[in-house]
Amino acid sequence: MKAICGAKCDECEMFKTKECLGCKEVNGCPFGKKCWISKYIEVGGKSSFNELEKQIIDEFNSLNIEGMPKIDELYPLLGSFVNLEYPLPNNKKIKFLSDDESYLGTQVECLFNDDFKRCFGLLANMKFLLVCEYGENGSNPEIIVYKRR
Repeated sequence: MKAICGAKCDECEMFKTKECLGCKEVNGCPFGKKCWISKYIEVGGKSSFNELEKQIIDEFNSLNIEGMPKIDELYPLLGSFVNLEYPLPNNKKIKFLSDDESYLGTQVECLFNDDFKRCFGLLANMKFLLVCEYGENGSNPEIIVYKRR
């Protein structure tokens, strides 16, 4: 295992191409700065982190968003992979996340898909929950919920 948090580094393209060596190799700083997940585990232990992850999953599920299936697992994700540009009313686009931060998140398909496939993207850290909905390859993203924790 190359990750402190249990991430499946061997499945990540950045690990395969040696852009990332896994956070154990670089003392919890895989992308140049300390990952909050590894810091949390170092301070409180893996079981404490597992409890936090369960709490965040419960928080997502308690939102009761129409069409969103029950969430049962989250994954450590790098901001640059999930930092979508959201349209503003003035037609400008803005990113809300940091590309070099880690988040806990997942992607699930909307239960009401027919010919037009939509997905929900869920992200969290210690400060917020974010649920967005988007089309193929992150197209036409829309924030459904942004909530402080």
